[in-house]
Amino acid sequence: MTDSSRSARRLAALLAGAGVMHFVAPRPFDMVVPRRLPGSPRTWTYLSGIAELACAAAVLNPRTRRLGALASAGLFVGVFPANVKMAYDWRDRPLPLRAGAYARLPLQAPLVVWAVKVSQTAGESEFRKD
Repeated sequence: MTDSSRSARRLAALLAGAGVMHFVAPRPFDMVVPRRLPGSPRTWTYLSGIAELACAAAVLNPRTRRLGALASAGLFVGVFPANVKMAYDWRDRPLPLRAGAYARLPLQAPLVVWAVKVSQTAGESEFRKD
């Protein structure tokens, strides 16, 4: 297995884990849905969970990896407003919680870069050529 394949699998695992959490424990996700979005926060929580699971599945499949990774990068950008809302809403929470909320903001950039890199290496062989 190549390094690019391992990276894709790790990205898919991250996305799948986050996607599952949207259904297992939706309340924390509901709380960060920006109020400006129409409809119920729970609907957005479930839709974003489905999107993460779909991206994970697409990244796992070598034939859809490039598109899945690009969709993942778009998803990471798209959920950034929820992270901003969380940081704003948690500004009066105890320091460890507040620090965690603030730390999420700059962490989105490496996730986007990671997904883009996976998309760029998607055509590489699954096995090393010796």
